[in-house]
Amino acid sequence: MQTASTNICERMGRSQMLSEFKRGPVIGCHLYNKSIREISFLLNIPRSTVSGIITKWKQLGTTATQPPSGRPCKMAERDQHMLKRTVCRSRQLSAE
Repeated sequence: MQTASTNICERMGRSQMLSEFKRGPVIGCHLYNKSIREISFLLNIPRSTVSGIITKWKQLGTTATQPPSGRPCKMAERDQHMLKRTVCRSRQLSAE
């Protein structure tokens, strides 16, 4: 059984982000003039994550996840991979 004080980063994978609910205490500590190092130690979150959350909050005024910038790709990564495989196979067949 895991305790409540388990490091957040041990439970979350590398690609996952902190929820907006978990980002709140970081901003709260920052408003009470805690340093990034102290916040990191208190909440068991890496310093780079704490720094990123505070920077984002200062720039945007919110910690909510923003939509990605730029136009979405027409083809998904899976479709591009399949197209490359198809082209390579057709070239191999035409060379024979």
